[in-house]
Amino acid sequence: MRIGGASAFLVDSALAVPQLLQAQGLDYLIFDYLAEGSMGLLGRMQAADPKGGFGTDFLTVHVGPHLKEIGRQGVKVIANAGGLNPQGLAAATEAMIQAAGLSLRVATVDGDDVRGELAGLRAADVRDMFTGSQLPQEPVISANAYLGAFPIAAALAAGADIVITGRVVDSALALGPLIHEFGWKPDDYAHLAAGTLAGHLLECGAQVTGGTFTDWRSVPNWENIGFPIGECHADGTLVITKPAGTGGIVTIGTVAEQLLYEVSDPGDYIVTDVRCDFSHVQLEQVGPDRVRVSGARGRAPTDTYKVCITYDAGWRAIAYQPLIGEEAIAKGERQAAALFARTRVLLRARGLPDFSATACIIIGAERSFGAHAQPGGAREVICKLVADHPQKLGADLFAREQWTAISAMSVGTSINLATQVMPVTGLFLCLIPKSAVTARLTLAGATRSLPDVPGEAAGEGPVAAVAAAPATPAGAVSVELLRLAYVRSGDKGRLFNVAVIARRPEYLPWLRAALTPQAGGEWYRHLRAAGPPRVDRYEAAGFHALNFVVHDALEGGINASTQLDPAAKGMGQMLLRFPVPVPATLAAQPAAAAR
Repeated sequence: MRIGGASAFLVDSALAVPQLLQAQGLDYLIFDYLAEGSMGLLGRMQAADPKGGFGTDFLTVHVGPHLKEIGRQGVKVIANAGGLNPQGLAAATEAMIQAAGLSLRVATVDGDDVRGELAGLRAADVRDMFTGSQLPQEPVISANAYLGAFPIAAALAAGADIVITGRVVDSALALGPLIHEFGWKPDDYAHLAAGTLAGHLLECGAQVTGGTFTDWRSVPNWENIGFPIGECHADGTLVITKPAGTGGIVTIGTVAEQLLYEVSDPGDYIVTDVRCDFSHVQLEQVGPDRVRVSGARGRAPTDTYKVCITYDAGWRAIAYQPLIGEEAIAKGERQAAALFARTRVLLRARGLPDFSATACIIIGAERSFGAHAQPGGAREVICKLVADHPQKLGADLFAREQWTAISAMSVGTSINLATQVMPVTGLFLCLIPKSAVTARLTLAGATRSLPDVPGEAAGEGPVAAVAAAPATPAGAVSVELLRLAYVRSGDKGRLFNVAVIARRPEYLPWLRAALTPQAGGEWYRHLRAAGPPRVDRYEAAGFHALNFVVHDALEGGINASTQLDPAAKGMGQMLLRFPVPVPATLAAQPAAAAR
């Protein structure tokens, strides 16, 4: 089965679908629209318009304009673009199909919305799965369980050509079709893990074909980067490739980076349908832009669903002030402090509480690098000023007052690039029993409930044996991490992961010796005022990689963080100059090219 990954997020490229359709021979197109951040956004859209709450690009950009060609080629479509309103998107899609004179059948999978269960969750004192905190009392925007792949397979078995879902596990968008086509059963754990891996590699679009790759100079033609195609086999093996003639590259490096993206323990990657072990996965370059993936393992799933809850957490004002001239960094920091103090006077005069948080990020000062910054006396910076307040009025006061810097504060302050006042969205992640959620399938006006896939009490994951790190040899030479490894990072709630993949197998022992969890915590110390964050380290020996999980370093996650990089896309970049002692013989080797 040939599956094209056509969308990695809510507003991904309009070039993906025509490019993949031109490749011919696809069986499925999958579209991933949802993440923790987008659930809150869609929830606010639905609150403003009850008929909304879904990804409108599905209609106007990704699928709607190409319905006739999709129908002509017989390509089936799977998308979680339904967000909080799958039925609404399905109705709009059916109207477009009818207007085009087509006969495609649209199914929806929902039942994931658990906003009606909030009282029960509070009564049960459900806790955040990472922080242990209680479910906040603030108004909830969205609350969704991550459904699995079997409801999607059921929709396809019922004759659907297009399946629109609410919140499902991202990788289920590919696993569902594979279950349907290959007849995999709920206890075919190795196959389910392999299908999950296929979905994980495909659902982030061009990230597996050279997008955001460490060796970015080796990636040709960003303007027409190829979106991925997965050639999936019934035995669970997979080849990642892309349409001929497109930009980008598919190498062991690009696939390995995506394999560990937003993964915590690669030996125990938990999704709804299976617990996956990716630590022994093998990657093999079998041709230009063709990487074979094999070796995923699986075991019984847990008996719980992960639930993502978003809620109102006050208001935020953001201003971006260009500042030009000598000592621009010092001027920007003084100006920020003065503007926060100035607005606090106005807050007190109106009987309003203080800001709940303020931040000044000097873009150009390398503050994101902490003690490892190399700012170099920049004379052009942008001051990102953030002021959070429980009330919109408080945020509005700052948004207005910050303009006074143009004439009352630092020389060289230019016209503000953008000022925004927006609601802040909090994030709460928890587990609930599968018995508390019922998936539903709707096709041709008929709705039926689908039984959940039973699971087992979670228990502890397997403990992987880790090889001992070698002693630092006499005459060791320190080299920067970039010469030895590919690095990819990404957020997941309040934590982020940093994958470090050895360019050559012989580099792994030295990476293991230098990059201890303690060393990682110290390197990222500046991200957490209370001290170095806790860092867990895991190993994926199959493709010579280490994976680091950094806890409580994103200030409430992607929706709430005031940092310059709330999605943690640059956290790996911060690590590239980490010094790694290696034997002189290894240091003398030329840096490995993209593989």
